[in-house]
Amino acid sequence: MKSIIEKYNLQNMLRPLKPGDIVEGTVIGGARLRMYLDLGPQGTGVVLGKEFLLAREMIKKLKKGDKVFAKVIEPQNEEGYVELSLQSAGKELAWEQLRKKKENNELLRVKILGANKGGLITEVLGIQAFIPSSQLATEHYPRVENAEPAQIVRQLQKLIGKELEVYILDLDPKTDKLILSEKLKEMERIRELISAFEVGEVVEGEVTGIADFGIFIAFPFKTEPPEKIEGLCHISELSWETVEHPKDIVKVGQKVKAKIIKIDEDRVFLSLRALTKDPWEGAEEKYKPGTQVKGKITKLTPFGALVEIEPGLQAICHISQFGTKRKMEEKL
Repeated sequence: MKSIIEKYNLQNMLRPLKPGDIVEGTVIGGARLRMYLDLGPQGTGVVLGKEFLLAREMIKKLKKGDKVFAKVIEPQNEEGYVELSLQSAGKELAWEQLRKKKENNELLRVKILGANKGGLITEVLGIQAFIPSSQLATEHYPRVENAEPAQIVRQLQKLIGKELEVYILDLDPKTDKLILSEKLKEMERIRELISAFEVGEVVEGEVTGIADFGIFIAFPFKTEPPEKIEGLCHISELSWETVEHPKDIVKVGQKVKAKIIKIDEDRVFLSLRALTKDPWEGAEEKYKPGTQVKGKITKLTPFGALVEIEPGLQAICHISQFGTKRKMEEKL
């Protein structure tokens, strides 16, 4: 078996080189803007010109006898050397390592280098990587009222310099895309714990965050000792009445009961209004065509006036009932 492997390796080494091949060479010397590598039976390679400048920092650290990987640019140039690129080889090998790490679901530890409104910037094996805000763990997710980009960035910038444990979520060497997730490390465990709950179940928890799109409610898992998970209650699920902003309904730290209306893998969606009487129940019988009602104007829109005829029950008086928007605004 050993002789077969050696024969295969020898045949592989003796086959003609082609652009894009990755070869291993030994540093044998250099000159101005040049470095020479011994490629064994495949000849002598050279890193020169632009490729030398691109890999200059790497070349500074190399000495005679060191082994390095390089990518073939030209199998034979005018001088008879195999023209090589160190930087391209390093990048290609890095992407291959990243692919294997993703396949093996390997946990990585990265240092945060920067932030923007979309998430955090870091790097793995010299490749720039991005952690979207949606892929951050609960404790690192930026909760900002009105989703103000400047405030989101300020919250995320607090993580610069810190180390996070992440998994590779997606990668594409062709577009230099490397997406990481801090959330994946807890998703499997959370899915398992969430499986103990059912849609329709009522939970009791505490409001831990308020955003313009809804509120976060932390409630305990069915474990001993109890651990907590956060569910999202969208603004539309806070009340049957129109809600301008969630802070008008609840405050951080408030104890609330909520109904589970949806479970999506590691996420739980809750509703406060589902625990109150639906004002539309029986409305068809109560408010038949021709019934005269009193109401309160809650909003004027280009298509008409919104009228609250009882808490949580709104009707529309169409613009056609006024003639024009101006006439509506004069009258109401």
